[in-house]
Amino acid sequence: MIPKNIIGSFIWHRKWIYLLSIGAIAVAEAVQVQIPRVLGNFINQFKIGITPAGVMHYAILLMGIATVYVVTFGLGQFIVGRLGRTMEFELRERLFAHWETLSSRYFQQHSVGDLLNHALTDVPAVREAMSGGFNQISQALFLFVATLYMTISSINLDLTLVSLIPILLIPGIIVVVGPKVRIRSRLVQEALSNMAELAEESFQAIRLIKATSNESVEIDRFRTLVDEIVRRQMNLVQLNTLFQAILPLLSGVSFVIGLVYGGELVIHHQISLGSFVAFTVYLSMLVTPLMQFGLVINTFQNSSASLIRIGTLLSVQPDIADPATPVEKDWQGGVTIRDLTFRYPGSKAPALASVSVSIPPGSMLGVVGRTGSGKTTLLNLILRDYDPPPGSVLIDDVDVRDMRLADLRELVAYVPQDGFLFSTTIGSNIAFSQPTVVPELVEHAARQSRILDAIRAMPEGIHTPIGERGIMLSGGQRQRTAIARALIKSQAKILILDDSLSAVDTRTEAEILRVLQDARGQKTTIIAAHRLSALRLADWIIVLDKGEIVESGTHSELMRNNGLYARLYHIQSGGEPAHG
Repeated sequence: MIPKNIIGSFIWHRKWIYLLSIGAIAVAEAVQVQIPRVLGNFINQFKIGITPAGVMHYAILLMGIATVYVVTFGLGQFIVGRLGRTMEFELRERLFAHWETLSSRYFQQHSVGDLLNHALTDVPAVREAMSGGFNQISQALFLFVATLYMTISSINLDLTLVSLIPILLIPGIIVVVGPKVRIRSRLVQEALSNMAELAEESFQAIRLIKATSNESVEIDRFRTLVDEIVRRQMNLVQLNTLFQAILPLLSGVSFVIGLVYGGELVIHHQISLGSFVAFTVYLSMLVTPLMQFGLVINTFQNSSASLIRIGTLLSVQPDIADPATPVEKDWQGGVTIRDLTFRYPGSKAPALASVSVSIPPGSMLGVVGRTGSGKTTLLNLILRDYDPPPGSVLIDDVDVRDMRLADLRELVAYVPQDGFLFSTTIGSNIAFSQPTVVPELVEHAARQSRILDAIRAMPEGIHTPIGERGIMLSGGQRQRTAIARALIKSQAKILILDDSLSAVDTRTEAEILRVLQDARGQKTTIIAAHRLSALRLADWIIVLDKGEIVESGTHSELMRNNGLYARLYHIQSGGEPAHG
């Protein structure tokens, strides 16, 4: 599906600028077709005798025509070229904004390489079709009409029509070849997306590839994809070459007809020599727009695959959306999970089954369980990363499905398992939720997460770049930076940490937990963890196993129950006695 609404809206809102460019190109072509007429008159005048002043007159006239043509045609091309770049910018911006509205599930189903190919390859193809194609079609149309008018009105109608017969076959060739070009172009774009996907995966896994000495395997995989790209591109080139070769052939036949028939007319004094020379120039002008028509159609055929891909992407609707009438209130941050049962799309077994827990505003909940027990799923449902069943997840007694997504995300400060960091400075990472980087706020959050001393030891302090995904930092420093990023979000009433202390030492963990304990009453805190020492200060702890709550209580109560929690705690503490 072509995004007509976007392209049409873009052109409509700039219609006067487009009309200005069309007018400039029309004037340019109307002026250009005067050159053969002036040249023919000069030859006729030269044949009967001409003075040096007469030669200068024709030279100045041709120079004036050329100057007007260059200025007006250049203006038209510049305007359309600028509009094309503006469209490219706005379309990329629209793509990125649309991606931001889609849920995590969409990105799990589509590779980063393929999505980047939309912005890096498909968008320029659309721009080329809409700017370069617009330029060529405008020029070709006005040049063809103006030239045809001049040949018929001032030269000879029969000569014009007979000479045009071969090149009028061009539209029929376009109809036959065009769809094949479009199909082969789409296959090339798909192969490029596959290559981009493999490259992106290899770059992300470069450490693993080197550690396992699998460079040759990756090179072979990449070479296979590149060979397929070359094969598909050669198929496209062959078809384009055939298409481009036929056009000059037909124009050559037209010239032969024009020379033979036109020569006969000159011999029999039906047209003058100057008119015949002018006609040969006009004939080349007629061939040019017809070839441009073919090239424009070819460009659109090549770009149609990109247009369809972009249109398909922009037609995707987010599966997590705002309600029609969102609830607004002064949020306090209380969370209620009520008989929550959830299955991932395509899964038969539930990830969570009949989970219920109440978290009063300002309290701390601990969530523990083995890998795959449903901890992250529970947190994702609170964040509405997936839609929970109606009435099963509530904040301040309001179903999260009835909240505006922006309000929900603003209400929650979230630290994911991987502690993802951006490829910028450490200060910008911490201040990610803020309009600007305020050093005092950054340092305060860094002090709370016990990363400030490490930042001060860096060469440029908070302005130190930390590399792609924070590669310059240790695992513990990345987690503490991510925690600082959540703590600086002062307006958040709910703080969620998804196993976010696993990479820090026990001393630092204890210090961070004390900070969270001091914040009680200000933020509702939910901590999911494998390391149970992180949960000892929680007001309430739930133990998940296979998606169900198998135990709940305080740390001391769970230790006395001697159930799964106590067994896990003894394993992690090496059999040391519990301190309630």
